[in-house]
Amino acid sequence: MKITRVLPVLFLFLPILPSLAQESQRAIQPDTIYVGADGKFEADPDTAVIQFNIGAQEPVLKDAYARAQKATEQVRQTLTTNGINPKEAQISSFQVAPMYDWKNPKRKLVGYRVSSSISVKLKDFSKIGPIAESFGNMDVTESQSIDYTLENIDAAKAKAVEDAVRKARATAEVVTRTSGRQLVQLIYASVDVNEAIPIPRPMMAMAKVQTMGAEAAPPTEGFSAQKITINAHVNALFGMK
Repeated sequence: MKITRVLPVLFLFLPILPSLAQESQRAIQPDTIYVGADGKFEADPDTAVIQFNIGAQEPVLKDAYARAQKATEQVRQTLTTNGINPKEAQISSFQVAPMYDWKNPKRKLVGYRVSSSISVKLKDFSKIGPIAESFGNMDVTESQSIDYTLENIDAAKAKAVEDAVRKARATAEVVTRTSGRQLVQLIYASVDVNEAIPIPRPMMAMAKVQTMGAEAAPPTEGFSAQKITINAHVNALFGMK
């Protein structure tokens, strides 16, 4: 019985062994050196994304709709005032839900809630402060966050790859020079590039500041936008003589 258990396992592993041997032969060749290196490039973001939620709750559904509709009109007006087409704003979700008093044994209906999630992309970062202030003054705005992104990312990726290739070649040159040999052409390379995603930052609500009659600076004033980091990893096979 023991033999019948072992033989199928050996049979499953046998086809794998030749492929591993072939891969080793390709990776390790005479008069070559195989190196890996990490590179990165930090780029200034070209787009800011403001995300916020609108939530209106009233005892009657039509009143909740009306309140949410009024808030939506305020959003349109804010965007128009700042030179942004309201059609550029995107709604990621829209929900209508009944609200109940769960403390009541009969689960009493107490109202209706209308909510939506909206995001706006900005190329002009000077508009972030005024827009965030206006959204913060709306009584139905529940939260805001800002995230900086890089939409034109191809050039930044190329810079990160260049950095990784330079480091890979420098490492290979050190090894070959120390060994009394000379590095020649690149034979093979594989590249992996990824973007480090920044964490969205909560925006400061300005409503309380304005009710105090104070002239406060926008929450982003005096700060630079967070840079976008592009990481690249290169595996390179060089020839040497």
